[in-house]
Amino acid sequence: MSFAGASFVAGGRLLQPPAQSAMIYSGTASSGSWWYHLLVVEGYSRVKELPDGRRIRGRTFRAGGYRWALKFYPNGDGIDAAGFMSVCLILDQDVARSVKVHTQFSFIDQVDKQVLSCTRASKAHDFLRKNCGYGRSRFIKREEFEKSQHLKDDCFTIRCDFIIAEAAATFIEVGSDVTFKVGHESFAAHRNILAARSPVFMAELFGPMKEGTMTGAILIQDMEPNVFKAMLGFIYSDLMPKMMKVGGEAEGDADEVTWLRHLLAAADRFDLPRLKSMCEERLSEHIDLSSVTAILGLAAQHHCHGLKEACLEFLKVQSAATLGGVMATSEWRHMSATDPSILNELIAKLASKA
Repeated sequence: MSFAGASFVAGGRLLQPPAQSAMIYSGTASSGSWWYHLLVVEGYSRVKELPDGRRIRGRTFRAGGYRWALKFYPNGDGIDAAGFMSVCLILDQDVARSVKVHTQFSFIDQVDKQVLSCTRASKAHDFLRKNCGYGRSRFIKREEFEKSQHLKDDCFTIRCDFIIAEAAATFIEVGSDVTFKVGHESFAAHRNILAARSPVFMAELFGPMKEGTMTGAILIQDMEPNVFKAMLGFIYSDLMPKMMKVGGEAEGDADEVTWLRHLLAAADRFDLPRLKSMCEERLSEHIDLSSVTAILGLAAQHHCHGLKEACLEFLKVQSAATLGGVMATSEWRHMSATDPSILNELIAKLASKA
């Protein structure tokens, strides 16, 4: 990650960083896609007297070729955030096209050691124009904050980590601190980024069993390397991965359906609902007589209600002979034996057709 500076606020007034700030803040690394900025607030007892909706704006800083700033609302950024503290990252310049950014906000209880706590992550957002901002409207309840260890000597520090999606894919391996072994391939990644996007990675990398992930590569079983690589690409970019190609030639529809099925299963396994939804949408475009049974079984197994409905609607409009042919296959018999409710739902669909 790269240190993108700090903003200092005393009693609600933005100050220039003290001369010794370079000695206070550590952990600067050189990565092209992941930055963090600190908002240091002194004199909270005076800051909290600001009226509801009023904010403190940190200094403008540069990261990834853009200008940014942090905004902090001690009494919430709106009616829905009453009783909470709010924080957000804003784009401080006009842009020709949107900038997609992942954000994560944390308190730092020990600035010199960069110990993060009360981490709040959010999905990627498109920053469209100057003063466009996203963050955590309900970052923490004021009452809870004032009783916490985050507030010391009337001071506290908020850290904003952010990833600019357009640059992320190029720098995945730079500054990585965790390695995964998938089949015969290894993949480097960043713990904080994975944990911010996936509750499963959060539990595995920072939960009670994290010690087992600190030494050596983490083994990922029952997954193809190209699927894991595609999933990592989504985590860093928030974009639908492109299907891997073999020998530089485009894959056929059947290959794409197989790849999408595996990617959807991976998204469900690591609790990535946006990727799962993207796979559902793409798979719904490939429903035909050769794929409907496999896609329907996948949808039922991974609780993809929209995709399941699309498959049943497709079967509903088929002729009796065509439908009989589908149901006579061993693939259909296996699926219906595994999940008898599918047949009942299809019968209900056919009944509504009559």
